[in-house]
Amino acid sequence: MISPAFVLKSKLSRPQLLGLGYFLPAILAVTAVLIGVVRADLEQRNQFRIAQQVKAAEQLARVASNLETNIHGNVNLIYGLVAALAANPNMTQPQFSALSERILGVPSQLRNIAGAQDLVINLVYPEEANKKSIGLDYRANEQQRDAVMKAVERRALVITGPVNLVQGGQGLIARYPVFSLSSGRFWGIVSAVIDLNRLYTDSDVNTSRQSLDIAIAQRPVPGEKDIFLGSLEVFSRDPVKTRIELGYDTWYLAAVPRDGWQTSPPDIASFRIWALLITFCIVAPLIWAGLLMKQRSRNIRILQQREEQLETLSQRLEMALEASGVGVWEYEPSTDMLIWDRRMRELYDAPPEKTICEYNDWRSAVHSNDIETAETLFLKALRDESSYRTEFRVVSSNGEIRYIRAHGATYRTANGTKRVVGANWDVTGDVTLQMQLRDARARAERQNDELRSARKTLEHQSLHDALTGLANRRFLDQFMTASQATASDHRLAFIHIDLDRFKEVNDTLGHAAGDAVLKACTSRLLEQLGPEEFVSRIGGDEFVVVAGGAEPLKRAEQLAQSIVRALSKPIDVDGHQCRVGCSAGIACQTSAGEELSELLINADIALYQAKKRGRNRVEIFTEELRSAAVLTKRISDELLTALERDQIIPYFQPQFDAQSLKITGVEALARWDHPEHGVLTPDRFLTIAESLHRASDIDAVILEKALFEAMRWRALDLEIPHLSVNISAQRLTEERLFKRLSELSFQPGTLSVELLESISFEGQDQELTAAIRKLKALGIDIEIDDFGTGHASIVSLLELGPKRLKIDRKLIAPLDASGSQRRLVASIIEIGRSQGIEIVAEGVETAAHVEILRNLGCQVLQGYAFAKPMSASDFATFAKDWQNGYQPAGISSVARLA
Repeated sequence: MISPAFVLKSKLSRPQLLGLGYFLPAILAVTAVLIGVVRADLEQRNQFRIAQQVKAAEQLARVASNLETNIHGNVNLIYGLVAALAANPNMTQPQFSALSERILGVPSQLRNIAGAQDLVINLVYPEEANKKSIGLDYRANEQQRDAVMKAVERRALVITGPVNLVQGGQGLIARYPVFSLSSGRFWGIVSAVIDLNRLYTDSDVNTSRQSLDIAIAQRPVPGEKDIFLGSLEVFSRDPVKTRIELGYDTWYLAAVPRDGWQTSPPDIASFRIWALLITFCIVAPLIWAGLLMKQRSRNIRILQQREEQLETLSQRLEMALEASGVGVWEYEPSTDMLIWDRRMRELYDAPPEKTICEYNDWRSAVHSNDIETAETLFLKALRDESSYRTEFRVVSSNGEIRYIRAHGATYRTANGTKRVVGANWDVTGDVTLQMQLRDARARAERQNDELRSARKTLEHQSLHDALTGLANRRFLDQFMTASQATASDHRLAFIHIDLDRFKEVNDTLGHAAGDAVLKACTSRLLEQLGPEEFVSRIGGDEFVVVAGGAEPLKRAEQLAQSIVRALSKPIDVDGHQCRVGCSAGIACQTSAGEELSELLINADIALYQAKKRGRNRVEIFTEELRSAAVLTKRISDELLTALERDQIIPYFQPQFDAQSLKITGVEALARWDHPEHGVLTPDRFLTIAESLHRASDIDAVILEKALFEAMRWRALDLEIPHLSVNISAQRLTEERLFKRLSELSFQPGTLSVELLESISFEGQDQELTAAIRKLKALGIDIEIDDFGTGHASIVSLLELGPKRLKIDRKLIAPLDASGSQRRLVASIIEIGRSQGIEIVAEGVETAAHVEILRNLGCQVLQGYAFAKPMSASDFATFAKDWQNGYQPAGISSVARLA
């Protein structure tokens, strides 16, 4: 601070000046202080505006969080009902009402809930208020159909709205597709109405205690029609904004204080009073000093008194400056003398022993990166005798950096000496806050850019296959939706392609080789396509080619044939020549408006037919193929119902000792006790069961029921030494089979498992070999079924070590007419006898068969010559009669051979 004694002595040493010359320092001081006060006032207003915006943003964030929490809370309640319907697809209206009542018992904004099985409403809550909705078919309702089908296509929750409700008010509609947990079949849609007014109230959007005026729109820059809460004016009043992500929809929220933005802080009046007081405290001593100098010649005593008063006022000024944190300085260029008050010394970390500073003291304290600009501005103000305003950084002795805001003005003393007086104050906090805000904004912008880039990448990845780069199933679905919505005379054809032997490549050469084959097939597919055609990979080894044109069927058939030829050529994978080949099914639009999703189903039906007829071929969809597919689908559904309703039963065909004709065992065979078509044999349903991966379930049912019947036969004193059951390859590798077998009660050696010759040939299958060892360890014998028609080698036969070989009926049938066939059967019997393997002949239908097989040394006979497969009760009667010596009609000639 400038010393009053110094000022007084300098005044007394200069000639007396008249007029305003005495008050020039006061004017300059007032100017400098007023400049600082005005700047501080503007800064105070700016900080107050920022504080208002931060507070409003926090309030709006809480409102957005409340909205999201309440909406997701309602959705979670719907998930509970969806899970219950998925577990119990046959839920009745009372059950639905009871469950919904418990769900709506939890505080929520849900108004009503409806369940639509097969897209037709059959369950509602509240029941009385919504009875009229029962029977509504969403597919026929234009207002709701699109939203419902969108939920079905996405297989996920879809929230739509706001919509105007028939019952009054507005609401959101949440729709969720339901799939049965037991079968995975599509059950229907669950729809729930969320009361928007209650949602707003519960989320504190438009309540009386809410201090914000909030508007919600469906676009970030909305028009009048995009606003569904509040007014468009809110978006034009410099609001704070946020948004809510609702799945595929976004709400954009904007808010301003209901009383508008306040321009001045409430304490601005007291701030200005203090500023005026500081100004007065700075100016008054200077004026008073001028008066004292003017009167010095009249009264030295009075001058001394005034000097004391000036000292007092100087102390007050120091206190005021201390309170404000402002440092005052003065510089005289002619003497290079720089006067700093205590606050200035603190700001510039000046050494305490140096009472008078110089220009270099200031220059050396300024940051090296700021000195050029700061010095240029200062020297310009000094040269032009103008005001001086700038900001710069100073570095203290300990390395601390402070941001300084400096204001100053140039003036001349009474004797014409040029001086600069000014004020400095520390604005490090303000600058740091502004830098943090700028950094935060920059980080937010970078993150937004990264998110946009990531979204584009994810969108591309979601529409394309990562391995081949081809379009994926989602891309194909979007293409079908877009093409269906565009009216055009351009007809399309779909070619559904499936690689024929791709699994063998994966199993033998590994998945890396499989990936290489897929890439090679992709290149060959792309070579066949025209400029307006594309191919998508929709599964592991499945592709769909989309073609079109004036004659789409002709083009699709030509393209499919060329693809089949191209993929039938060998593919080199690390020196291995792989041949996969493919099958193709074609379906073509008969009219431009035909559903493309139906077209894809038709192509799949044609592909199934191509694989069924031998693979490596092309089939075109026809209505006859559709009928066959519908029949297969109906049988599949009925078979699943049959498993649920215990309609799969065992039939039993006895086996006889070739010499004594005693019953040596029985084979359990699967039958379907169909409620309409009677008892069906496996050829009517087993292939379908395998395609549904339920053949193992049929095996399990037959095994347990057959063992139960064996217990009944023992209770009836029937001697049935041996029971054989068929096990599919699919079930043979299931761990639960061995767990169940270990729990069942049977004597070791009385139960055997029949395996097809094609299964037993896979000697290099370690999993299958281990399964056979486990069966033997449980005391279960192994039989090879249909031997002689497969491709089992003698080596694999010895490694397997079966208890029995069953000669296929195709070899037995021509025995009496073919000498070569007889020699073949004799060789099989001789091989079995040499290895200690019992030989069973299937399909023995005549007395001649019995005599020939006896002579050849066959041990066990089974066939219609003795008995057809029969139910458990019929077999018990048959075995009882046979055991008592009674021979049913039709086999007396066979018995006479014994």
